[in-house]
Amino acid sequence: MLANLGRCIGRVFFSDSCFLCRGKAEGLLCRPCDADLPRLGTELCPRCALAAPAGAVCGRCLTQPPAYDATTAALAYRFPADALVQALKFRGELALAPFLGNLLSECVSNTDVDCVVPVPLSPERLRSRGYNQALEIARHVARPARVELAPELCERTRDTPAQTDLPPAARATNVRAAFHCPRLLAGARVAVLDDVMTTGATLQEIAATLKRAGAARVVNWVVARTFPSHV
Repeated sequence: MLANLGRCIGRVFFSDSCFLCRGKAEGLLCRPCDADLPRLGTELCPRCALAAPAGAVCGRCLTQPPAYDATTAALAYRFPADALVQALKFRGELALAPFLGNLLSECVSNTDVDCVVPVPLSPERLRSRGYNQALEIARHVARPARVELAPELCERTRDTPAQTDLPPAARATNVRAAFHCPRLLAGARVAVLDDVMTTGATLQEIAATLKRAGAARVVNWVVARTFPSHV
């Protein structure tokens, strides 16, 4: 069903041409470009989704456990995945949201969560961009997973410089105390959805915020994961 939806959207918006190479395609991407997507394997740390032998919890997560409990990522953040994410995020190519949501849905095997919370934008950023790309993707992940979409559970309390404009060491400070959960969560299990996970600073801060509000478990669902050599 989701694959059929992707093909339908591709025909409507891209006239049977591949979004990346403009060659003939039945959906958003032709078969060669789809095969080039850097899909992630299984030898990843279940906590942070970085490379780990045999898929065991990595040393960093063992010694410095993050506030979030697990991370699921569909793609590595490199070409052509980065081109798709950036087109949605910065160029308003909203037809990519169901495609990216479908890719993530295929990787979310454990939907033992009560709700999905997209990473929020500040009101200023939302007015400037006109949409929240995480929310647009989340619509197409929550629905097939039959999980409540709950963007109201996390608010951004202040506008912050874009994380990509900062060195990795400054990103945790940049988002510190930048989020608020407006109600008690009383043991809820929450999936936080974002387009890209880089250092994990934003997701760490959101997970800590949700747990202070009473969440029992917080997991990350991300379309693309940046690996250390590309941070």
